[in-house]
Amino acid sequence: MCAGVLLAALASHVLPPGEYDRRDDPATGRRLVVAGTYHAVPPRPVGPFQALVAIPRGMADAASVIFFVFLIGGAFTVVDETGALRQGVDWLVRRLGRTEALVIPAASLAFALGGVLDNMKEEIIALIPVMLLLARRLGYRPVIAVAMSLGAAAVGAAFSPINPFQVGIAQQLAQLQVLSGSVFRLAFLAAALAMWIWGTVRYCVRTRTAPTGEAGPPTGTLDSRRSSVLVLVLAAFGALVLGVLRAGWGFNEMAALFFVMGVMAGLVGGLGVGGTAEAFVIGFRSMAYAALLIGFARAIYVTLDQGRIVDTIVHGLFTPVAHLPLALAALGMMLVHALVHVPVPSPTGHAVLTLPILVPIADLLGLSRQVTVLAYQYGGGLCELFTPTNGALVAILAAAQVRYEDWLRFALPLLLGLLALGASAIGVGVAIGLQ
Repeated sequence: MCAGVLLAALASHVLPPGEYDRRDDPATGRRLVVAGTYHAVPPRPVGPFQALVAIPRGMADAASVIFFVFLIGGAFTVVDETGALRQGVDWLVRRLGRTEALVIPAASLAFALGGVLDNMKEEIIALIPVMLLLARRLGYRPVIAVAMSLGAAAVGAAFSPINPFQVGIAQQLAQLQVLSGSVFRLAFLAAALAMWIWGTVRYCVRTRTAPTGEAGPPTGTLDSRRSSVLVLVLAAFGALVLGVLRAGWGFNEMAALFFVMGVMAGLVGGLGVGGTAEAFVIGFRSMAYAALLIGFARAIYVTLDQGRIVDTIVHGLFTPVAHLPLALAALGMMLVHALVHVPVPSPTGHAVLTLPILVPIADLLGLSRQVTVLAYQYGGGLCELFTPTNGALVAILAAAQVRYEDWLRFALPLLLGLLALGASAIGVGVAIGLQ
C-alpha cells in the first residue's frame, strides 16, 4: 500500500491531468460523471512529502468506514467472548446432525448464515476441532470440515445481501441505498449455497471411509445467557434493516447500533463491564490491520485526486471498453476484482481502493452501479476461497491439517462453478437494469 501511494505520486508527474464534468442527478441524489466532457486541467504534481501527508489524509477521509469496522469488529468479539457463537453453531450442528444426511447441509447453512450476517472468518478457527471430530466420526476427510465451515461462510459472504463488511460498505461507496437489490441477491445466494452443499456432499460420497466412532468433545450447553446474546444479535440486524430502509442510516448510525449491541451482549452474556471493555479492545486490535488497509487504500485515491489524474485514469480505462457490450464490461470488472483481491485480501480495503475508480467508469458506460457492486462482491468475495494471502484460510487449513493443494483440488471445481453463477447474475442484472 505504501508503494501504491508512492506510485500514485509518481504518476502525477507522468500522466496528463484532466477532469470530467459532473452533475447531480435529482432522481437518485447521486453525483454522476458526464460522458464526453473530459478536458485537460493545469498540472498539480504530488511531491514526496505531500505523498506522505496523503496517508493521514486518507485515514481521515475513510474515518467513517474505519470506525465502523472497529466498532462492529469489537461488538462481534464481545459476542464471541460470551461463547454464544461457538455454542450456537455447535448446538445447531449437533441438533440437526443426528441424521447423517442432514449433517453437511445443517453445518454448511449454519456457517453460511455467519458469512451472510458478519463475514465470519477468523471466528471459525476455534470451531475447527469440533468440525474435525464430527467429520471423522462420519468417515469424512478433514477437508470436509473446512468445506462445511470456512467454505460455506465464504460463499454466504460473497452472495450476501446484508454483509456489512462487503456489500454494505460497497453500496455506501457507490452511493446506493444499503440493502437495495436484496431480493435479487437472495435468489443467487440460494443457488450458490445449493451448489456448494451439493459439491460437498458429492465429494463425501466419493471419498468416504469407515467412521472412526469418535465422539465430539464436551462443550457447554446453549444456556439462557448465550441464547439471549444470539437473540440480541438477530434483533440488531432486524433494527439495521429497519434503520437503513426507513431512516436512511449510514456508517455512523450502523456503527452506533453495533456498539450498543456489543455492550448489551457483554452484559447479558456475563462478561461484566470490565470484561466487555476488554473484549472490545481485543476486537479493536484484531481489526487494526484491516483499518490500516482501508486508510492506506484511501490514501492512494487521495494522492491520485490531489494530482488531478483520477479522471485521466478513468478516461484511459473507459476508452478501450466504451464500445463493448455492457455485460462484457461488467465481467471485465469482476476479473479486475479477482486480481486485486490477491494483494489486497481485506474486503473493506479492497472496496475502498477500487470502487472510487470503477463507479465513474460504470456511469460513463451506462452500467448500473448495483451491477458494479455485484462485480466487486463476486469477483473479490469468491477469491476468499483460495487466496493464499487470506490469513483466516491459511490458519484454518493449518488447524485442520489440510494441505493447501488438497484444498484447491476440492474447492477449485466448485469455485469455477460459483464464478460462472456470479457471471450469470451479472448478466441478468445488466439485462433487467438492476438498480
